[in-house]
Amino acid sequence: MAIIPEWSGVELRAFRVASRWSQADLADLLQVSERGIAKAEAAGSSHSLRPVTQATLDDLLRKAPADVHARLVTLLTRDGQSSYPVVTEAETAQIPEDWYVKHPVDGRLMAEVPAGVFLSGSDDEPLWEETFWIDAHPVTNADYSRFIAATGHRIPEHWDDDRCRAELYAHPVVHVTWDDANAYASWADKQLPTTTQWEKAARGFHGSVWPWGPAISPAKCNVKETGIGSTSKVSRFQSGLSPFYAFDMVGNVWEWTSTASAQGRYELKGGAWTSPLFTAEPSRFNDADISMHDDDTGFRCVSMHLA
Repeated sequence: MAIIPEWSGVELRAFRVASRWSQADLADLLQVSERGIAKAEAAGSSHSLRPVTQATLDDLLRKAPADVHARLVTLLTRDGQSSYPVVTEAETAQIPEDWYVKHPVDGRLMAEVPAGVFLSGSDDEPLWEETFWIDAHPVTNADYSRFIAATGHRIPEHWDDDRCRAELYAHPVVHVTWDDANAYASWADKQLPTTTQWEKAARGFHGSVWPWGPAISPAKCNVKETGIGSTSKVSRFQSGLSPFYAFDMVGNVWEWTSTASAQGRYELKGGAWTSPLFTAEPSRFNDADISMHDDDTGFRCVSMHLA
């Protein structure tokens, strides 16, 4: 499946041509004017589409048949005009109905990880974990903005004019220290996961090497080899889901945990868009100073008492 990280006039035109639509056809689907479509296509890569339009195009592309995806990739590759790489993803996840539970405080979707033994670490050591729930996705900029509005907490440095750009709402929040992440967790009546909780949610009961299985596949996540060059929407890589249907357990952003590795240092898990795939293996160790914040570091939370 072809995936467009961000839509400009170039990708818009290529998708329309690949779908065999007229400008009027696409305007009807997007509920915009035909003149707006023509203007966007003429502006090319300099025209950034509104977030609601990008979301609608994402849905249309997801539902498009395989031949449309193939033509789209061919057009963008042939013309060499796209400002963003086109990533291919092998499959779309079939998530069981009612799998997720919405948390009562921050409203985020959480996945249950049942109690039991799982295989941990590079040597697959059997460990027991009680039942817990983990955020289905890393905390997004939109989630974090609600936390800031409620608490007055400091604003991440990558936000412009004290707010996040709309096109990044569904991307993971970054430039958060461990204290920032822990403050959000406390506000939401949650906790940062321990490394063993995080690893179980990523690898499942049987200690799979990767969330999706044994295959080495950067197409299932946002890591350096994927070539996106930035964070991505947290619901994007559906074929990279963990056995408990958690997204982005490999890639996109490193995630803080509650496990201290030394005085003033905490472990990180999962790799990031800046990291080679091998560093993102869920059993691997990484840590950082409590004050560290970067454009590839975020977090997600767990709850022990969500019913």
